[in-house]
Amino acid sequence: MADTGAPSQLTLDLVSVQKPDDMNFIFGTSHFIKTVEDVYEALTTSSPSIEFGLAFCEASGDRLVRWDGNSEELVQLAKVNALAIGAGHSFIIFMRNAYPINVLKRIQAVQEVVTIHCATANPCQIVLARSAQGKGVLGVIDGYSPLGVEDESKQQERRAFLRAIGHKK
Repeated sequence: MADTGAPSQLTLDLVSVQKPDDMNFIFGTSHFIKTVEDVYEALTTSSPSIEFGLAFCEASGDRLVRWDGNSEELVQLAKVNALAIGAGHSFIIFMRNAYPINVLKRIQAVQEVVTIHCATANPCQIVLARSAQGKGVLGVIDGYSPLGVEDESKQQERRAFLRAIGHKK
C-alpha cells in the first residue's frame, strides 16, 4: 500500500483479562490459522486430565476469532477475551487441571507460536497499540509491583513451598 503522507494516529489501550481469580491462562502471538489445531494437539498430549479453551485472532482473510477446546466453559471464556483483545495473530488459552508449567514448553514448540507474553493466574492487563489498521500487542501487566525484597525467612518459605508442591527436591 502506498504511503499517502497523511498523519497516522496511534492510541494505547488496556484490556483486562476476564477470568476467575484462580484460573491459569497463557497469552501469546502466533503467525498462522493452523495455530488452533496445533495448540489443541499440544495441550491434549501434554496432560490427559487437562481441560482447556483456546481462541486465536485471525489477522487476514475472514479475520475471525478461531477457537477449540475440550471445555465449553473455557472455550467461551477464551472467545470472549480474544474478541475483547482483538489483536491480530494473538491467542489465549484458559486451563484447568494443569498449570502453565505443565504445558508451556509444548506450546512454545508449536511451529506457529512466535511469542508467549504471559502464563499466569494473576490479574492481567494486555497493553495494546491501536491504529487505523488494527491492534497490536505491546506487552502485558502481569499481577502487581513488588513491595520489597525477600529476607531470609521469606527465602526459606519460598524454598519450602517449592519442595512441598514437588517442584524441587
